[in-house]
Amino acid sequence: MVSNELGSFLRACRDRRKPGDVGLPSGTGVRRTPGLRREEVAAITGISSDYYTRLEQGRERHPSDAVLEALARGLLLDATERQHLHNLARHASGARNPEQPEAEAVRLSVLRLLDTLAGPAYVLNRRNDMLAANPAGLALLADIDQWPAHRRNTTRYLFLHPTARKLMAPWAEIAENSVADLRATFGDNPADTRLKALIDELALKSEEFPAMWARHEVQPKSVGIKNFDHPAVGPMSLTYEVLGISGTDQRIVVYQAEPDTPDHDALELLNLVARRDHPAVPEHRT
Repeated sequence: MVSNELGSFLRACRDRRKPGDVGLPSGTGVRRTPGLRREEVAAITGISSDYYTRLEQGRERHPSDAVLEALARGLLLDATERQHLHNLARHASGARNPEQPEAEAVRLSVLRLLDTLAGPAYVLNRRNDMLAANPAGLALLADIDQWPAHRRNTTRYLFLHPTARKLMAPWAEIAENSVADLRATFGDNPADTRLKALIDELALKSEEFPAMWARHEVQPKSVGIKNFDHPAVGPMSLTYEVLGISGTDQRIVVYQAEPDTPDHDALELLNLVARRDHPAVPEHRT
């Protein structure tokens, strides 16, 4: 499923664009393609139709930066999609993407920080493996502790753990956002074998994941709001921030609630439940 990611991404991007989006007439009659035709992409980018076809089919794997920029402009890609396009092209050409630092061990100072945070928090690596969590962070993702530590991955949890579908709402929207974030990570790290293994596992075991993955939507997440219906404390709406940990590919995800609101009361109750059910020090991989 990852043999021609550049071509698949280009095809998905042109499927999302209508002729009117890029200043072309819609024409008459029934269109057989959901979006732009290949020759229309060629026309708006100044690239020959034959060259674009070979690029999309994976028969051409060395597009120049000028060609990539023309495609990005013509297909109306945003900054994230543009960078994703360049990353996939670099990988398709056989060039190695810049090595990203990776560390499985979480620094002791970060573990101490987790324990001082009032709200739920956990540490993820680029694949969304949960490397550490404070008690509330572990309790927030209800029943994830049923899995051994090496299986605790927030994307795997979202798609494959039955509790997740009841916990987060609307599930489909959250899942789509998670896949778009995973796409961005994959574009930065296309040779990561463990990331590929996660993608293959989700494609095999989840009914919804393959279609979401095939859309090639790319959007990393760093801030937002998530709605929970937690089995221990009921409904709550929490804001989250994703904070990078310097010198690693790790990041801390921190959840908060507005003070003096029912959401904050629910979060306080979650903290009580968490301290009762989980150790007082952050859980982490050894």
